[in-house]
Amino acid sequence: MTQLTPARRRLALLALALGGFGIGCTEFASMGLLPQIAQDLMPGLFGSSPETGIARAGWLVSAYAVGVVVGAPVISFVAAKSSRTVMLLVMAAALLAGNLASAAVPSFAALIVVRFLAGLPHGAYFGLASLVAATVMGPGNQAKGVALALSGLTVANVVGVPVMTAIGQAYGWRMAYGAVAAVFVLTVIGLWLTVPHQEPMLGASRRGELLAFARPQVWIVMGVAAVGFGGFFAIYTYLSQMGRELAGLPAEGIPWLLAVVGVGMTIGNVVGGISADRSARRTMAVGFPALAAALLLMGALAGSPVGIFVAGFVMSLVNSYIMPSIQSWLITAAGPAELMGASLNHAAFNVANSIGALLGGAVISAGFGYRSPAVVACGLSVAGALLAFAGVRRQRADRRRRLAAGHPVTASQTAV
Repeated sequence: MTQLTPARRRLALLALALGGFGIGCTEFASMGLLPQIAQDLMPGLFGSSPETGIARAGWLVSAYAVGVVVGAPVISFVAAKSSRTVMLLVMAAALLAGNLASAAVPSFAALIVVRFLAGLPHGAYFGLASLVAATVMGPGNQAKGVALALSGLTVANVVGVPVMTAIGQAYGWRMAYGAVAAVFVLTVIGLWLTVPHQEPMLGASRRGELLAFARPQVWIVMGVAAVGFGGFFAIYTYLSQMGRELAGLPAEGIPWLLAVVGVGMTIGNVVGGISADRSARRTMAVGFPALAAALLLMGALAGSPVGIFVAGFVMSLVNSYIMPSIQSWLITAAGPAELMGASLNHAAFNVANSIGALLGGAVISAGFGYRSPAVVACGLSVAGALLAFAGVRRQRADRRRRLAAGHPVTASQTAV
């Protein structure tokens, strides 16, 4: 990569984060627009049972998440021998097309298919952006590079998601997807002009990327992310309706609630990136118990207009605090298959999205009310914490065995 001036470096990092901003908007704005989508595309079901209609519209969240899960490893495999910067542009263009299509489809069934397709480039974009950001920032900044790539995602929840939700409420949900497409137009231009070209990595191969799946530690970390973060999405997917039904917030109050959640995400992401570079293990040891408590706090305070804002902020801050440590761990655990490791984190994160949305919707549809996802959420975060503890113990045991046998210890065995 060519030597960068400080100004060019800042612009390149901004362009990378802008793509994350657009992804955050397209992924999370859907959650705030579920009532509008259900009413427009499923008027009969919504008219007879609004709760069932909204839970059914939640399938769109799961469809997008499944697209991420499928696309992340497949595209990483295909892109293994390609230039990372070229693939970044391709992914940004694909995200642009996916959002334009989302704004145009005529039926709920078609929208499910399009949301699946729109999710395919998501994980690969973040994986590529994380690696390129770490390169731009320099050695010793892997977790900070991850946090920078994720910063667009978290800032989207402060500004983008509330704005897109307000646009959808005022002008229709299709206009919200159109606005997201405009963000990706700017992203493509920004990446093209500012991010320096990178040649394909020396020694990179598709077979090498696939070897990531042969590493047990990779599966453990993916399990931690898929289960542990599912609790957050069990609540966040239906947070708009919790605000309306439990806290009694007016429609214009929902974007403010989402903005407060986004502020928590942004602060948690920055602090989590710094903490993970110091000790990913300690970050998770503090973060997961705090997340379980924060999710229960949401269940307890959701009936209060002030309480739901406080609980939403705390819940999102703690959730995002843990995220950079998980991705940094997964990249290192994947060994030479860096791109696959970086992309798989987002696949696992969207398994969490899908699990959370489905389980949260299931308990709501079963008649347990809008507080019930908090119980499901806490259980998922506790399960994630137990998996993380087991993964750390296994890694330590592997390290001791290698040292006792006189074998060298690799970076993947000292990830946390």
